[in-house]
Amino acid sequence: QVQLVESGGGLVQAGGSLRLSCAASGRTFSNYFMSWFRQAPGKEREFVAGISWSGGNRNYADSVKGRFTISRDNAKNTVYLQMNSLKPEDTAVYYCAARSVGTATFASWGQGTQVTVSS
Repeated sequence: QVQLVESGGGLVQAGGSLRLSCAASGRTFSNYFMSWFRQAPGKEREFVAGISWSGGNRNYADSVKGRFTISRDNAKNTVYLQMNSLKPEDTAVYYCAARSVGTATFASWGQGTQVTVSS
């Protein structure tokens, strides 16, 4: 399995921006479909965005479309989540996750990074 470490979270005012990073190690990064999930207090974890191994296919939750952008740099073994026009409801712990190409399960998860958006 690949090991994942997120960074870039913090406190930001509504309307602001943050960029999250997720650094991978241990396996060939380009063999993995990568996603970001988030979990707010008292709520279930939810999908935010996903990106294929080549970066050619990306998908987003409706709640973040047009505001968030997922990208990856396979040479740096890193996936990013650029978050713009942040809203208080984006407050959550954000996790990156890796799924081997051809499988249906996210077998690797990071420890999470806190994002807090103040109104």
